[in-house]
Amino acid sequence: MRVLVTGAAGFIGFHTCKALLERGDQVVGLDNLNDYYDVNLKQARLDILLQTSGFSFKHINLADRDAVEKTFSECRCSRVVHLAAQAGVRYSIDNPHAYAESNLTGFLHVLEGARQHRLEHLVFASSSSVYGANSLMPFSVNQNVDHPLSFYAATKKANELMAHSYAHLYRIPVTGLRFFTVYGPWGRPDMALFKFVKAILADQPIEVYNNGDHARDFTYIDDIVEGVLRTLDHLPTPNPDWSSAAPDPATSSAPYRLYNIGNNKPEQLMDLIACIEDAIGRKATKIMLPMQPGDVQATYANIDSLVKDVGFTPRTPLKEGVGKFVEWYRDFYEI
Repeated sequence: MRVLVTGAAGFIGFHTCKALLERGDQVVGLDNLNDYYDVNLKQARLDILLQTSGFSFKHINLADRDAVEKTFSECRCSRVVHLAAQAGVRYSIDNPHAYAESNLTGFLHVLEGARQHRLEHLVFASSSSVYGANSLMPFSVNQNVDHPLSFYAATKKANELMAHSYAHLYRIPVTGLRFFTVYGPWGRPDMALFKFVKAILADQPIEVYNNGDHARDFTYIDDIVEGVLRTLDHLPTPNPDWSSAAPDPATSSAPYRLYNIGNNKPEQLMDLIACIEDAIGRKATKIMLPMQPGDVQATYANIDSLVKDVGFTPRTPLKEGVGKFVEWYRDFYEI
């Protein structure tokens, strides 16, 4: 296939492009290389992709309507994996306009590209943050998610609604993926694992929010990518049993589907820190802090529908995944 991947220089986008290329697909990568975090890290990922046969790159902003339209016209792709977004829960509290531009306007331009060029399938990234104030665990795609706790989460819920409207109006097959705390080599510097490893290796204290009383469904990047590719290859179809009298949020009378992609096994934040300490070989100095605005105490993915539809089951234990990240970090930063 020829696949357009937005956010190609990002963490998940980079690994997704690599996996698509390794199985023989052609990939057109798109990214604006913004400075939300270290551009050098994004460029290093991109440099690896640019050395790979079958990959081409477009440096554009999704909010630029004309540039996006031109890209769709020129790339002649049959499917799209939309991973570009302004990420980060806490950053959205102080910078909401960046999220509206990228996550709402940018996504609209992608949807329009899919409509105008009649793509076979659009797969897009949502987030576990859409569950917001929900406390019934494990989180299920069959639950309503109407109480986001951050503007970032609200934009991701909006993406799901926007995608459904296009699937309904234009019969475009669309799949949304709610990612759960993705980690691994080449990960984002604003994520806890990266921050903790960086601080501990520099003999600096780490900030532990909610006094460590957090649980996350940490999901290793290779498992995430396997889930992305399996869903990309599995075109959604209308659910013949869908009822407007008792609507299921995860399916539709349109070719639309939502899945959780998580490890299906929440881990305590303090256990993550212990894994890091073991991998590095030294103890962390901890500064215990209260819960941050927009944060949630725990996440836990129900992945039954994903297992049923595409046979996906994550398989990377936290200790193994953390060890691989620490190994990458030491190598990349020459520590």
